Amino acid sequence: MQVWDGVSDSRVHFDPEETAGNSIIDTIFPKPRAPPAAYTVATMTENQNLTSALLTRLSSVKPIETLDKTKVEDISLGEDTAALDMTSWPIVSLAGSPRKLAARLLVGADGFNSPVRSFADITSRGWDYDRHGVVATIRTTGPGWRGHDHKTAYQRFLPTGPVALLPLPDNTASLVWSTTPAFAARLKSLSPPDFAAMVDAAFRLLPVDLEYMLTHLEAGHADEVAWRVRNSSFVPEKVPQPVAGVQEGSVASFPLRMRHADTYIGERVALIGDAAHTIHPLAGQGLNQGLGDAQALARHVAFATEVGWDIGSSWALEGYNKEQWARNNAMLGTVDKLHKLYSAGSGPVVWGRSLGLNVVERMGWLKGALIRGASGSR
Repeated sequence: MQVWDGVSDSRVHFDPEETAGNSIIDTIFPKPRAPPAAYTVATMTENQNLTSALLTRLSSVKPIETLDKTKVEDISLGEDTAALDMTSWPIVSLAGSPRKLAARLLVGADGFNSPVRSFADITSRGWDYDRHGVVATIRTTGPGWRGHDHKTAYQRFLPTGPVALLPLPDNTASLVWSTTPAFAARLKSLSPPDFAAMVDAAFRLLPVDLEYMLTHLEAGHADEVAWRVRNSSFVPEKVPQPVAGVQEGSVASFPLRMRHADTYIGERVALIGDAAHTIHPLAGQGLNQGLGDAQALARHVAFATEVGWDIGSSWALEGYNKEQWARNNAMLGTVDKLHKLYSAGSGPVVWGRSLGLNVVERMGWLKGALIRGASGSR
């Protein structure tokens, strides 16, 4: 992964083959290296691959019932009857159906505006960044400088927000460009050739060039970028391969925000994913955090089942909350501070962050620790 400052051009190169297993102890007492095939920073895959695999797995496990195309109309507490006291149980009402589902444990995996979180009266705190993330799937002119076997991700920090290109199979890549709402709207309005040219420009030209083209040009961005790139100085091997095209219908945008729930658990309720936390995409940790939540919650529920606890009780859920809330809070705070640090376009902050990148680039053990943290290794 190539990461660099769009203002000062200071950069850090994360290569798992160079940093895997590195630590202060490894530096003092070298040990044999593992095979290169074992090294990786991250694996990129389309969301459709994940969802289809999960649905296939669910369909093979009995007696799980999947209610597709079904909307939750209401969540309320049950009643105390002669047969059973359901006053602490969430009762889920389905739209267009008399059927009601009583949940021993209701998991809120229902996104940023979580109805489950609202039902549990759990407060979520944070702020909006006044930035939008522009996403698209693009095709590049080649497999990248590392070849077919090794893929490189690129991220450049601009004053308006970072732009990242993340490799996918077959010379395709996923774009995530964090920028102002006005620039996001402008990018989405461009023709495919002009949009592709602006993606190339985001990794090659000065921030002032990007601002001018997104502010003053109505069309003709491809010609303008081509002229400016020819007259700009950059190392081709340190930027992505040129964009060959944009997948039709893939360009979209979404507002960026940071939110964190005060707790992930309530009475017979557990929150995971965006229902519990929302993070800036600059470190690519949003989905990873949600998967970590699911893994941790499943582990604690399995333990509760083994020892005979009620899986909806605080005894069963407190361990999950303790484990994931602190871990996610640390990542949320780090990413939020990075966003603010790289929002400065001039002054001592630029000098300080550039010095920091140069120091990280020279410390293999630190880069190894950052890779392990980003990949979820413990």
